[in-house]
Amino acid sequence: MIPKRMREELGIDGPSELELTASDGRLELTVPDIAAHIEIRDGLAVIVPEQPVPRLTAEMTREAIERSRR
Repeated sequence: MIPKRMREELGIDGPSELELTASDGRLELTVPDIAAHIEIRDGLAVIVPEQPVPRLTAEMTREAIERSRR
């Protein structure tokens, strides 16, 4: 079980896939990158995820910005 404070800091909510690696005698738990590709739509480059992902809300964006400032 991952403590709630750590889950919030990593942006983990609900069941999530995590990567566990060993490095220099430590275990590192990370949230994996999302597989995606770039498509051109209406003349603009758009990042398209390979699998469905939850829609990013304005609140989620604000929280991510605040976390990055700490």
